[in-house]
Amino acid sequence: MIIMIKLENIVKIYNPKKANEFEALHGVSAEIQDGELVAVVGKSGAGKSTLLHILACIDNYQEGEYSIDGTLVKNLSERQYANIRNEKIGMIMQDFALVEDFTALENVLIPLNFSKKRIKNKKEKALTALKAVGIEELAKKPCNKLSGGQKQRVAIARAIVNEPSMILADEPTGALDSRTSAEIMELFKSLNQQGRTVIIVTHDPKIAEQCGRIIEISDGEIVS
Repeated sequence: MIIMIKLENIVKIYNPKKANEFEALHGVSAEIQDGELVAVVGKSGAGKSTLLHILACIDNYQEGEYSIDGTLVKNLSERQYANIRNEKIGMIMQDFALVEDFTALENVLIPLNFSKKRIKNKKEKALTALKAVGIEELAKKPCNKLSGGQKQRVAIARAIVNEPSMILADEPTGALDSRTSAEIMELFKSLNQQGRTVIIVTHDPKIAEQCGRIIEISDGEIVS
C-alpha cells in the first residue's frame, strides 16, 4: 500500500513562550495508507481536533514532520497551503459550515470557483457531486431550508467536488439523529470504496467501529 499521510513526532504548542502556553500534541507519529477508512477517537480536549487541523493544513506545528503523498507540509506559503487544501483535501465540519442563504448547488460550486486550475463545466461537476450524495433534486433549494442530514450531504458534496484524495470529517454525525447518522456513515463507506482515504474524528463508538482502523488519542498522544 502507498503511504499517503506520514506524521513523525508532531509537536503542537498554542501560545508559545507566553504565560498561557499549552502543548496540545506531544510527539505524535502515525501513518495512514492510501484508501484507508480511519477513525480518530478520544475524549474532549484529547487533541483530536488539533490533529485534524494539522492534517487539513489549517494549522501549523512546531516540531516534527508531516507529509502528504511524499510532500513535506511545513513552512509553506499561504498560497501553497491553500492549493493543497483545494486539490488534495475535502473537509467536512460538524456544523456543516455552509453559506446558509446560498442554494445547495451554489455551496458545492465554492471550491471549484476558488480553484487555481481552469475547470470546465463547473455546474455539471457540482450537480454530479450532489447526485453522488443522493440530493441532486435539492440543487436549487437554499441551505437554510434543508434538514440537518440534507445539509451534511451538501457539505460532503462540496468536499468531494474537486475529487480530493483525502476526506477529513470532524464529528460529521455529531449534530444528526441516529438514522441520519447511519445514512451519512454509509455514504463515507461508499466514498472509501471508490478509493478515497477517509479520516473521521468522532466521539461515537458506533461510528468508529465501522472504520477499518481506530487511532485513539489521549492527552495529546496516540495511545492505540
